[in-house]
Amino acid sequence: MDRPTVVLHGHFYQPPREDPWTDRIRREPGAAPFENWNERIAAECYEPLARAGAFDWLSFDLGPTLARWLEGERPEVHEGFVRGDRASRARLGHGNAVAQPYHHIILPLASRREKETEVRWGLRDFERRFGRCAEGMWLPETAVDMETLDVLAAHGVAFTVLAPHQVGDVPAGGVGRIRLAGGREIAVFIYDGELSHGVAFGALLDGRDAWFEALRTAAGREVPFVALATDGETFGHHHTGADRTLMRVISRAREGGEVAIGNFAAALAAAGEVPPVTLEEPTSWSCAHGVERWRSECGCRMAPHLDLQQRWRGPLREALQSLAAGLDEAYVELAPGRFPDPEGAVETLGEVLGAPSGLEDFAARAAREIGGGERRDEALALLEVARDRAAMFTSCAWFFDDVAGLEARQVLGYAAHALDRLRRIAPERAEALEAGFVGDLAKAPANDPDLANAAAVYERASRSGAGVAVPADT
Repeated sequence: MDRPTVVLHGHFYQPPREDPWTDRIRREPGAAPFENWNERIAAECYEPLARAGAFDWLSFDLGPTLARWLEGERPEVHEGFVRGDRASRARLGHGNAVAQPYHHIILPLASRREKETEVRWGLRDFERRFGRCAEGMWLPETAVDMETLDVLAAHGVAFTVLAPHQVGDVPAGGVGRIRLAGGREIAVFIYDGELSHGVAFGALLDGRDAWFEALRTAAGREVPFVALATDGETFGHHHTGADRTLMRVISRAREGGEVAIGNFAAALAAAGEVPPVTLEEPTSWSCAHGVERWRSECGCRMAPHLDLQQRWRGPLREALQSLAAGLDEAYVELAPGRFPDPEGAVETLGEVLGAPSGLEDFAARAAREIGGGERRDEALALLEVARDRAAMFTSCAWFFDDVAGLEARQVLGYAAHALDRLRRIAPERAEALEAGFVGDLAKAPANDPDLANAAAVYERASRSGAGVAVPADT
């Protein structure tokens, strides 16, 4: 029997933290001695991994919004990811990099059009960064339903990665296929739950060789393939020194000859015919109740020992959905005359969202094509509305426990910024949408008695309007 292949996968993502008005991250005192959490996590995790050449061997997905920050603020780390994908392609014939939807949204809770937009944007951003088409896509929180898989397959994605409880029966080889409508199908890799949990929560990181021995034991079960998947930030940020442990495991695997380090795309190419599996839907890797964590008080939370309610989750989502519908209507009415192809403009945003000055250049080109340079600012405002409207559903806002938390304030900031940009073109429409939105937010109770509800949180989040920077959190 050939050596079994092991795939070590890191899901690299951080909640977007940029102020929508300034596109800069504010000071975050909790990240001290660093200016903000991106800076701290980069120093603890991303930079050491890049210096060590980890991405040559580590399968990974890199969130587009995090990649954008790295490209601008830590270009040497960004290049480390790109170089790792290139090196793995040379070694295996397939790259280590796996795509993500552009924004980290819970796809089963999105409409088909929203799913298609995020998947398309994520794929285009991936192509720009890595210089190739993505073969696989990691789903935010591994949240999945059949429609999500159908959208992936329709856009040429060959595989995704799921937890063991997300399929009816885990195939012996670690990979199965799910049949979809119209004769399409998609492969699903199932990561080893015990191994992944042991690394994610540190049990296999304590002893010098515990992780490798567990990996060798799993690979010795006469299976051709074993996968481990965890947050990439595990390696150095969540667990100090885990970046060095990872490199020791990689070194032992390379030198010992007992296992081969591969990636998902190469494993799929070598798998031949894979058995059909059934999907459990909707499910995710971080909610025991499917995807309820992102729309209801299901009981999943970060700090169960604290007396905090999450009854705000449903009203917050409903308020944002209502606002999104209003923003969509505004775009449909206002975009003609400002873009030669209004619908196509939104579809192709993924090619420029992550690029420096991407939106500005895109708007300028659109204005030139319709022969009206004075429309550039209006076109740019509408592109920002479309971008912010999508970013409003970033999953982190619901993952944590309080509607007044940083992550919920961030998505409310996107809502405020979208309305601010719409106000430049259609002030009365923007005012009406905002009034309805604030009324809906009042139904989302806050835990802080001084705030009462999400409407008060929104009022604070919208203080940066008219170009005034939000004061740093203290």
